Amino acid sequence: MSKPLHETIFYPDVSFPYIMYTHTIHESTPKGRGFNDLHWHEELQITLVTKGKLVIQVNGINHELETGQAILINKGVLHVTTHLTHNGQYVSFNFPEKLLAFYADSAMEKNYVLPFTNSLLLSLVIKGDVEWQSKVLEMLWDMKKRFDTEKNWGWEYEVSIKTVQLWFTLISNISLPSEEAPKYLKLQQERLQLMLSFIHQNYSNNITLQEIADAAHLSVSECTRSFKKTIHMTPYDYLIKYRIKKGSELLISADYTITEIAHRVGFNHVNHFIQSFKKHHHITPNNFRKSRNKTND
Repeated sequence: MSKPLHETIFYPDVSFPYIMYTHTIHESTPKGRGFNDLHWHEELQITLVTKGKLVIQVNGINHELETGQAILINKGVLHVTTHLTHNGQYVSFNFPEKLLAFYADSAMEKNYVLPFTNSLLLSLVIKGDVEWQSKVLEMLWDMKKRFDTEKNWGWEYEVSIKTVQLWFTLISNISLPSEEAPKYLKLQQERLQLMLSFIHQNYSNNITLQEIADAAHLSVSECTRSFKKTIHMTPYDYLIKYRIKKGSELLISADYTITEIAHRVGFNHVNHFIQSFKKHHHITPNNFRKSRNKTND
């Protein structure tokens, strides 16, 4: 069964729904949606680049970030890190909006949380070139330190206080996108999420463009337009890219033959798999497997 697009975050402690992921090109700690893995979740996310440079795509818009820069991503927004320098590293803090509200139906929730999280604000890049942004970045480094060291008595309070302080600094300095901003953007995103989820769940079968479009009740031409506008490729190109991604995972983690892997990820002919793989990775599946096995020795 494939991973759907929607990520359910598994917190180390359910009574404190807060997690920090550390991502590199090769792995995510703890395990989660990492590099080059398009997804969305109900939680807010703040990503801080701790080493190198990255490109993160939020609802189809690319943002380039350097070491020490960060980005806030609103809940329910599609995002994927598409480029990361070779030894690059970034951390993502994920937490639910209710953490900022103190309790349900509070004045804080009504005035300072929901107006932002339910708005058309998709993301906010924090580069540190103004004073309040530098403050926010400083807080993020502090939080990383807090997560990296032993969690002693009261650490949940420290993290919560720091997060609320950070949020308050953010909302005091930004203005909301006007409500006139087209509602169709939200609808467009929801439709794309449906089509992408359909691909993620059915990539190993023979699927047609018509079926992908049907998943969001769209015409084929509208489906193609939606893909090109938001993720800058056709549905077919995305499907092939996703199959290659799943094939790469199997090459590393399983002992299947190249032909078996090709069929498992939805290619009818092994040659098509090999050619597509070479086009994406500039290396044959066989050599890819050998090189990965070497690095794991």
